[in-house]
Amino acid sequence: MSRIGKLPIAVPDGVKVFLEGGSVRVEGPKGKLKTEIPPSIQVKMEGTHVRVSRETEERQVKALHGLTRKLIANMVEGVSRGFSRVLEINGVGYRAEAKGTEL
Repeated sequence: MSRIGKLPIAVPDGVKVFLEGGSVRVEGPKGKLKTEIPPSIQVKMEGTHVRVSRETEERQVKALHGLTRKLIANMVEGVSRGFSRVLEINGVGYRAEAKGTEL
């Protein structure tokens, strides 16, 4: 079994996960996200956790198993805490200007 795919995804308070046929929708205080799930992958809600499983042991399905689990985990994190990256620009020849909160 995939080392990443077998881990359950904890759903924090304030975040809702909806399983809609072949897609997963996640809603939280920072917004809404939706992704399609491959047909060979199953997603189940178990209390406050989401569990991802697969039907077969084919190489491509194994890769999709871990990918799907990580995509859903990233969606949960994005709608609950958000995502930001701190950039540091060093050197000569780089031209960057901050306008408000945008670079």
